[in-house]
Amino acid sequence: MKTRLMMIASTLLASLLCLPALAQPGPGMGGMDGRNGMGSGMGMGQKAGPGARAPRDCAQALNPSACTAHREARAKAMAACQGKMGPERRHCMQEQRQNFDCTKSANPQRCEARKQAYSACKDQPRPAFRQCMQQKMPPVDCSEAPNAQRCDIHQKARDACKDKLGPEHRACLHEQFNVE
Repeated sequence: MKTRLMMIASTLLASLLCLPALAQPGPGMGGMDGRNGMGSGMGMGQKAGPGARAPRDCAQALNPSACTAHREARAKAMAACQGKMGPERRHCMQEQRQNFDCTKSANPQRCEARKQAYSACKDQPRPAFRQCMQQKMPPVDCSEAPNAQRCDIHQKARDACKDKLGPEHRACLHEQFNVE
């Protein structure tokens, strides 16, 4: 009886120890090893891999010159922040974004306003930074937007949810867009 009980206990113990290894996906089965084309994106500091998106064709963009200017500015920022990682890289990229020439952007006035709002809010922690940016940015002029009705809906949602943060802000926006 004791041997039978010991056999059952050891079998159960061995299966419990092997279970996590069996649950792991193998190479090419959807794991994060980067060989299946799904787990390897262009993250912070990663090189282009099999799952990376192809660069956008600026010739097909609504504003090709703004697309090209954005691509050049991003390439300069990536080169300037190449050796940095983590929060240091994020800070470097944000600082480089402030060097963007707004005359080349699709909406130069909005670009300048975003720069000014960033400089006023940059010393605040993340949630407060987002709220500060929303408050400092001037409202969008929907009369000049390509889709004025959609612009109005987005502006009303921004106004309704401007005092909320995090999940509450997300839930508020969700409510605003689902009400029709």
